[in-house]
Amino acid sequence: MKIKILMVGLLGLITATTFAQKKELSTAQAEYDKYLAFKDAQKALAVPSLEKAKEAIDKAAANDKTAQLAQTYALKGAVYSAYAENDTIANTSAQYFNTAQEALKKAKELDEKGEYKGVVDNAYRALANNKIKEGVAQYKAGNYDGAYKAFDFYRSVAPNDTTALLYTGLSAYNAGNYAAAIDNYKNLVNTDYSDRETIYDEMSSAYLFNKDTTGALNAITQGLTKFPSSSKLRKKEIEISLQSGKQKEVLNKILSAINNDPQNKSLYYYAGLVYSQTADDAVKQLKDAKTPADKTKLDQIKTENFAKAAEMYKKALAIDPDYFEANLNMGYVVIAPAIEIYNAAVKLPANKQKEYEAAIAKANVQFDLAKPYLLKAVELNPKSIDALTNLMTYYSGKQDSANVAKIKKQIDELNQK
Repeated sequence: MKIKILMVGLLGLITATTFAQKKELSTAQAEYDKYLAFKDAQKALAVPSLEKAKEAIDKAAANDKTAQLAQTYALKGAVYSAYAENDTIANTSAQYFNTAQEALKKAKELDEKGEYKGVVDNAYRALANNKIKEGVAQYKAGNYDGAYKAFDFYRSVAPNDTTALLYTGLSAYNAGNYAAAIDNYKNLVNTDYSDRETIYDEMSSAYLFNKDTTGALNAITQGLTKFPSSSKLRKKEIEISLQSGKQKEVLNKILSAINNDPQNKSLYYYAGLVYSQTADDAVKQLKDAKTPADKTKLDQIKTENFAKAAEMYKKALAIDPDYFEANLNMGYVVIAPAIEIYNAAVKLPANKQKEYEAAIAKANVQFDLAKPYLLKAVELNPKSIDALTNLMTYYSGKQDSANVAKIKKQIDELNQK
């Protein structure tokens, strides 16, 4: 009889002890739930609940009977992640973060049925918020690699979040981690992110920095499939094609498009851009040309392509006289020969006065041919530094110091904004 009484007493003690242990978990859960309910709207009420949750979960984690339960690890991860999110001191926040991350990893291992998935997911969101703040601080400080690592954790928690993909890709790009930037940009362009056009452009640049011209051109081609009217992407396609020796391919593509759509002003502009950039490349090569034959050939390429560019820009302007980019570039291709003639004239020796005067007169005629386009570009976009610079070059060639000073002042004011 005594044995039976002792057994009943012992069983009662075990039940009471187990209940006490479970009570800590129940308290931790209840107080954590209160914290979640109040943390955004009434933080003064949320903080005491979080403190009580931490006190309870620390007891549960220290008790042999509950220490290895999935619920304990899940709640510990949740509570400590909240502390990490709220702590403004980097060192202590990092300690809370690491403790939470270890607990959550263990919780996922033990919780085979996913009973505490909601708690774990909430905790990871809090850790992600912690890393967002860290990433922003690191980015502002110029530590782009640190920012990338912080944002990449955020992205791992929210792999389809457009902000996570953007911030991670941007930080990787600035850190020189172009492979990581490309991976994030690839994912971002497949979301509903509002400015995917820019991301295709950025992705092509990342490929170029990664010495992958083919990948860069493919990225632009994909972007143009989605945004066929994008002047930004079309320009990039032309630039990359020229860099990779595919001038004929891109030009034929544009000319073929013109045949199908002869009233499309942009196509004439893009064709002009190919010709003008080809001329610019010839100008650069002329500086290093060593033989007279090479110089003659390059000079011919330059002259022919500037003329073809002008022809295309004129066709674009015939469709739309107020087409800013066409006016801007038309002014440039017409003024370029004038600058060349003028620069050659000022290098003539003093005993070549007649030749100098003839060259300056010839340059002035060419300068004046460019003037209407230069003025129109500034009229259409008075804040364009490119347009103002071209116009200032015209006045310099015409030796009009008053207008040079006036335009320079405008440019300086724009640069200060």
